[in-house]
Amino acid sequence: MPELPEVETTRAGLAPHLEGRRVSGVVLRRPDLRWPIPPEVPALLPGQRILAVRRRAKYLLLDTAAGSALLHLGMSGSLRVLPSSTPVREHDHVDLLLGSRRVLRFNDPRRFGCLLWQAPGEVHPLLRGLGPEPLSDAFDGDYLFARSRGRRAPVKTFLMDQRIVVGVGNIYAAEALHRAGISPLRPAGRVSRERYRALADAVRAILAHAIARGGTTLRDFLAPDGAPGYFEQELSAYGRGGEPCPRCGRPLRQALVGQRTTAWCGHCQR
Repeated sequence: MPELPEVETTRAGLAPHLEGRRVSGVVLRRPDLRWPIPPEVPALLPGQRILAVRRRAKYLLLDTAAGSALLHLGMSGSLRVLPSSTPVREHDHVDLLLGSRRVLRFNDPRRFGCLLWQAPGEVHPLLRGLGPEPLSDAFDGDYLFARSRGRRAPVKTFLMDQRIVVGVGNIYAAEALHRAGISPLRPAGRVSRERYRALADAVRAILAHAIARGGTTLRDFLAPDGAPGYFEQELSAYGRGGEPCPRCGRPLRQALVGQRTTAWCGHCQR
């Protein structure tokens, strides 16, 4: 599933083509994706100007005066701005007509993505209860330390809890823990304040670098221009179980943590 850097890369790629454009129509080739597409989308979106393209966690919001279209790419979804004459492919489920013979096309082979609606002044239920953004001022080591007290779950599971902090998925949690020298198996409540400060710094640095590099190349992920991300070749731990640790050269261990495959160094990460 695309993680925060991939979604942010998509947002940044789409914004110059969408912001200020008026939606002239909505084409729904099926009534649902992961969930039914609400009637507000075809009823209220046409005629509206897109004021901003925002990201909250792994969701994209297209803001208009009438409300916001809320999108999630799911496991394999992609959003691309194309000439309206571009032939429709299999799994091209939604078009937002933008005028000037352009269209925003949502392709989703597995249909785990979504297109929903958020009314003005409201917060969609999917966005309620989410933790802070990892690149915001609200996220730091002191915050993680305070939220972790008394928790017995592994620190990796804690870090991936969207109620604690949004957008730190399996890949970037593994990378941040490796950089901070913290074992993913350590109970969250037994990590010191100092080490949480190192972990928060690692999360920030790795996510910022991944965004700058275009995200991580997953099997199904493509940026809006059709190009893959370029962070994969720089991974230190994720997906490298049994390979040498970049720091000490010892083989990385691998196990399931919270039903996710996790690789870490038993020597460098304690």
